[in-house]
Amino acid sequence: MASIQKQLLSSFIRITLIILLGLFPAAAFGNGEEPDLGPDVTAAVDQDMDNGTDTDTGTDAENSEEDQMEFWEFGPDDYESRYPEVRVKDIARILGVRGNQLLGIGLVTGLAGTGDNSSSVDFTAQAIANMLNRAGFPTDPNEIKVENFALVMILCDLPAFAREGDSIDVTVAAMGDCESLQGGVLIMTPLKAANGEIYAVAQGPVSLAGFGAGGGSGGTRSQTNFLTVGRIPNGAYVEREVDFELTQDNILTLVLMPPDFTTAIRLRDQIARSFPSVTDVMAVDAASIEIYVPRNYENDIVRFISEVENLTVVPDIPNKVIINERTGTIVMGAGVQIIPVAIAHGALSITVANIYGEGGPPISGGYSLALPRAGTVIEESPANFVRITSEDLVAALNALGATPTDIVAIFQALEASGALQAELEII
Repeated sequence: MASIQKQLLSSFIRITLIILLGLFPAAAFGNGEEPDLGPDVTAAVDQDMDNGTDTDTGTDAENSEEDQMEFWEFGPDDYESRYPEVRVKDIARILGVRGNQLLGIGLVTGLAGTGDNSSSVDFTAQAIANMLNRAGFPTDPNEIKVENFALVMILCDLPAFAREGDSIDVTVAAMGDCESLQGGVLIMTPLKAANGEIYAVAQGPVSLAGFGAGGGSGGTRSQTNFLTVGRIPNGAYVEREVDFELTQDNILTLVLMPPDFTTAIRLRDQIARSFPSVTDVMAVDAASIEIYVPRNYENDIVRFISEVENLTVVPDIPNKVIINERTGTIVMGAGVQIIPVAIAHGALSITVANIYGEGGPPISGGYSLALPRAGTVIEESPANFVRITSEDLVAALNALGATPTDIVAIFQALEASGALQAELEII
């Protein structure tokens, strides 16, 4: 806006000067005599005339070029202007910075008779016997009553940069036929990664999101949510850290989520513009961008990653139509286009096409153009034809009373015919 105001002010001043010079030449230059511009300026003008150049023409060309650039900048919205800029940290991650899943099998005790059934589950009694044997109390599994115990599986994610002594949440899920884990306490259980190494130890009271009560002679029971799955907030302590390096051979690799070639190129160009000291940055594929860490950041890699993550870029979003047939939810991107086509589905008959209206007044004696415009026109006919644009397709289908099943079938037919210029995904 400031640039436009400056240009308008400059144009106004130039036009005013031209008018004044035309009306009052004597006042401008004296009694018809040319002004004394000084020896330096006069010599420069004479040299330009000898070389066949025109300083005003060059200035006008530069102004014309600037006007052209401003025109494109403030012209109709293009793709990038319709989509917001997002931070790099929201669409990409650093290669090697990731979490790890941990797993363990343990026992929950303290259940009020709602644990596993000893007659149908044998491994619970065996697990209790093994625990007692390790504690120095040899026990026969056949003599153990397991109603107050439940064999459970413990799951958790070990986040990146977790240090020894950090606490993390764990999820506890019953493996047997226990009725409820309400009131239970998890006995200390080691948690292992896929390599078989122990990285955390879990223990503590199980917290449920549900509640169950009842029973007795009447046999009635009230239950809210699931009672066989619970969580232990901060229930595991990290015992071993995961080692990794942020860079490999002084190369930092960004991984896009999800991969996209256009977004990778835009991110690569943005990094090259923002960091002149970066000697090489390359988009390896649709998901990976390799950055050679500059020398001034070699001893401060964390700062470099922080500055890269806070850069902004416009991601390229593929055109998709997402349909949830169960709920009737339809999500269609703004860039989805439909080639003009006629549709007939059961009692519905629809025509998809652009509606051309009269354009503005003729310019410089030319012809007025017919411009496409968005709109919905319903014709009163037995076939119920509706002339709509791509953006109004879903609204028109809903206005005609199309059910989610009808909409799914129509979009599938559009995709099969090639008229739908987007990917159809049914969830």
